Amino acid sequence: MSKVDPRQDARLSIRTPRSRVKGLGASGHGADHFWMQRLTGASNALLMIAFVVIVAKMWGRPYPEAVALVAQPIVAILLVLAVVSVTIHMRLGMQVVIEDYVHDTGLKFAALTANTFYAVVVAAACLYAIVRVGLGGLV
Repeated sequence: MSKVDPRQDARLSIRTPRSRVKGLGASGHGADHFWMQRLTGASNALLMIAFVVIVAKMWGRPYPEAVALVAQPIVAILLVLAVVSVTIHMRLGMQVVIEDYVHDTGLKFAALTANTFYAVVVAAACLYAIVRVGLGGLV
């Protein structure tokens, strides 16, 4: 079994030495964003099915029964996972739109910062509500 000379391999590559060292793609930040969008999109599809089932089970029930349903650990965990996945996916999707259509550097920075803060506020509010209802109002 012969070894490939790293210097010859580097000469055949179109990647810069820095990108080979960092292990990143041509865009400078790798494919993390792309894969995170796909992963959260796939998880959203599954978690939204669970969410619809949970909402359907609560339909027409009195408030105490709905609280008892959300207080079940599996239901609460599914709701928390849904909130986290949806807010991450929302932030990433909006980030792509901002990066593509906002050309002023300062405005782009402000929009990306506002996008992140918005996603965090939405996630925090939803998670607080789930925890509060799930714990029966103890929080």
